Amino acid sequence: MKAPNIQHIALIGNFLPRKCGIATYTTDTYAALKQRFPDLRVDVYAMDDHVGRYDYPDAVTGSIPQHERPAYIETARRIEASGAQALWVQHEYGIYGGPAGEHLIALLDRLSIPVIATLHTVLEQPNPDERRVMEALLRRASRVIVMAEKGREILKRVHGVDDRKIGMIPHGVPDRPFADPEDFKPRFGWQGREVILTFGLLAPSKGIETVIEAMPAIAAARPDALYVILGATHPNLVAHEGEAYRDRLKALAAELGVAEHVAFIDGFVEQGELLDYLQAADVYATPYPNPAQITSGTLSYAVAVGKPVVSTPYIHATEILADEHGVLVPFSDSAAFAREISRLLSDKEARLALAHRAYARGRTMLWPRLAERAMDTLIGIMATRPRRFARANQELAPLKPDLAAVERMSDATGMLQHSIFSVPDRRHGYCIDDNARALILMSKIEGIDETLRDKWTSVYAAFVQYAWNQDLRRFRNFMNFDRTWCEDVGSEDSNGRALWSLGVTARDAKALKHRDWASALFDSTASIALELGSPRARAFAMLGAAAMLDAHPGHALSREILTRFGEELIELLDGNRRPEWSWFEIVLAYDNARLPEALLRAGMALGRSEFTSIGLETLQWIVGQQTSPEGRFRAVGTDSFGREYAAPLQFDQQPLEAQATVEACAAAHEATGERRWVDEAMRAYRWYLGANDLELPLASAQDGGCFDGLMPHGLNRNQGAESILALQLANCAISALSNATGTVATPLRAAVA
Repeated sequence: MKAPNIQHIALIGNFLPRKCGIATYTTDTYAALKQRFPDLRVDVYAMDDHVGRYDYPDAVTGSIPQHERPAYIETARRIEASGAQALWVQHEYGIYGGPAGEHLIALLDRLSIPVIATLHTVLEQPNPDERRVMEALLRRASRVIVMAEKGREILKRVHGVDDRKIGMIPHGVPDRPFADPEDFKPRFGWQGREVILTFGLLAPSKGIETVIEAMPAIAAARPDALYVILGATHPNLVAHEGEAYRDRLKALAAELGVAEHVAFIDGFVEQGELLDYLQAADVYATPYPNPAQITSGTLSYAVAVGKPVVSTPYIHATEILADEHGVLVPFSDSAAFAREISRLLSDKEARLALAHRAYARGRTMLWPRLAERAMDTLIGIMATRPRRFARANQELAPLKPDLAAVERMSDATGMLQHSIFSVPDRRHGYCIDDNARALILMSKIEGIDETLRDKWTSVYAAFVQYAWNQDLRRFRNFMNFDRTWCEDVGSEDSNGRALWSLGVTARDAKALKHRDWASALFDSTASIALELGSPRARAFAMLGAAAMLDAHPGHALSREILTRFGEELIELLDGNRRPEWSWFEIVLAYDNARLPEALLRAGMALGRSEFTSIGLETLQWIVGQQTSPEGRFRAVGTDSFGREYAAPLQFDQQPLEAQATVEACAAAHEATGERRWVDEAMRAYRWYLGANDLELPLASAQDGGCFDGLMPHGLNRNQGAESILALQLANCAISALSNATGTVATPLRAAVA
C-alpha cells in the first residue's frame, strides 16, 4: 500500500528565544524537518511561561500561555481548522499547565488527528498526578518516542505500554567536522590550557560541585587544567534566589584553592558558538546526580562533535557511552572524576581514540536522521488509520425501544447518573434530571411487560416525589448513593425537567394511579415555574405545561406558563437576532432544540399561530447549524457553548442534542404535517447509528445502551444515564413518528459496537 502523503503537521513545545533545553530541541526539530522535507508545512505552537516576554520568529504559528486552560482548547480548535494531518508533542511535565501538565490533555482530547509524543522525561516512580497525566497521554498518542532504551523499559514496566507503541529515536545533534581542540582554543583565550567543559543551564541538579571538588587533584596532576562551566543560571532558579547558586560555586572553588582553574561563562549561547566552545574542549564532563536522567541534550552534543566524555552513570549516559564510547564514574565521586579526567589529559593517544569513537556514534544521531525517523513514524500511523465508510440510509433503520440498559443503571432508589463503560458508577449517585427523563420514558415506551412498567414508573416517580423540598419549594437534584441529598435546592434546569416529567406522566402514564399522582404533584409544585429565569428551564416547564393542558384542558396555571414564557421567548429572539442569527440567545448551549419545541407545543396548545411560526423559523435555523458540510447531523459540541454569535464547533457531540432535535422535529411535523420534518428527525436520529462525523455508531443494539459522546478522536465509551435515556426516548419518538406517518421502519438488530 502506498504511504500517505504527509504535507502538513503541527508541533508543540517550547521554542527559542525561550532559554531552555526543550526550546532548543523543538527549534532544532523544526529546522531539521524543514531542511529534510522542504515542502512540509510545520505549524509551531510555542508554550509560553511569560506572555509577551519572547519575540518569537515567524516559524511560530501561535503561543499557548502555560497556565491558561482555555488557551489550550482554543489552540486545539486552531489546529483542527488548519488542516494539519498530525500533531507532534514535545512532552515535559514542567512546561504545561495544571497538575503535572494536565492542560495538555485537554488540548489533545479535542483533536481528531493522530498524535505522536516525544517523552523528554520518563519517571520510574511518578506521583499520582504524574501517572494520571502520563497515562492519559499514552492512551491518546498513536505513538510515543523515547530517546533511550531504558525509557522503553520503564514505560512497559510502570505503565504497561505495548512495546509496539514505543519508538526509540536518539536526541538529534548537529553536523560538525571532527576538529582538533587546539584550533578553537585561541578564540576563547585558552591557549596552553587543558580544558574540561560542562555546559547547560546552571542548577543544583547538574552536580557541578562534584567536578569542582575534583579540581584540586586534577590541577595537581595537570597544572594547566581549566574547568569551564558554560551556561546561564536556570530562569526558575534566578527568579527564586537570583545568582546565589553561582556565587556558592565560585565560593567553593575559592575555598578549595582552585579559583584559577575554574572559569564561569554566564550566558545562553547560540548553537554555532556553543559548538565552538565544545570543540575547544579536551574533555567533557557530565556529573549529573540523578540516576533517572533519561535525556541529556548536552551529552548528545558533546558526543556529536567527538568529545571524550567522563560522566556519572545516569540512564542516557549508560546507553550513549556504552561499548567504550565514554567513561562512567560513580555518582558524586570526585576522586573518580579526578582520576579519569587526569588520565585522559595525560594520555593523548587514548583521548584521541575515545574522541573518534564518540564522533562515530554521533554520526548516527544527526538531526536529518531524526526527522526521517519521525516522518516514518507518522507515515506508519497514517497508513494504519482505519478507514470509515458511510452507511447507506437504508442500513440505518431505527432500533426498537429497549429497557435493558435503563434497568442496568437503576436500583430501588432510582437511576444512577454515571457509568464506567457500561458498569454503573455509584460514586456519583443519582440526580432528578435523569430520573425525570426515566419517568417520561416509562410513559412513552411500548411493548414492555406492564408489571415491569409499573415497577419502574413507581421507582422514578418516588425519586421525583422525594426530591420535592416543601420548605424551600424547590426540587432537589443531586443525591448521594446513600440517599442523602447533596443540596437543598436543585438548579433551575432540574426543576424545569421535574415539572416536564410530571406533565407528561399526567397525560401519558398507562396507569390511572400514576396519572393522578403526577397531576396532583404538578398542581402543588408548578407555580415555581413562574420564578424560573433560565430560557431552557422555562422551555422544559412549558413542555410539561403543554402536556398537562392536554391531560386537563383549561388548566389555568399551564396556560399561564405557556403564554408568559412563549411571549418572553419571542422577546428574547427579537432582542438577540441578527440577519445571520435567528436565535433566542447570543450563544449556543445544550438542548438547543427544546426552545423552538416549547414554542411549537405552546402554539398548538394555545392556538397561537405566532408561537408556531417562530418555533418553525428558529427550529429551521438550529437544524441548519447542526448540519455538517456532508449533510449529516452534527450535534452542537460542548466546545461551542458560550461563544457569542459564533458558528458551532464540531466536538464534543452528545446524545442529548440528537434526542432534542428528533422530538422538536416531531413537534414541527405535528404542527405542519410537512414531510421534511420527518426527514430531519430521521437525519438527527441516524446520528446514533453512525451517520455522524466519525461514522461511528453510539447506540448498542444488543442492550439499548448508548455511548456518552462523539469526541474528536473517537467515542467516549462510558454509558451514562443521560445518554442511554436520550437514545431510548429518541427510539420512542421515531417509532411514534413512523406510526403517525404510516412508515414503519425495520428495526436494526445487527450488532453495533
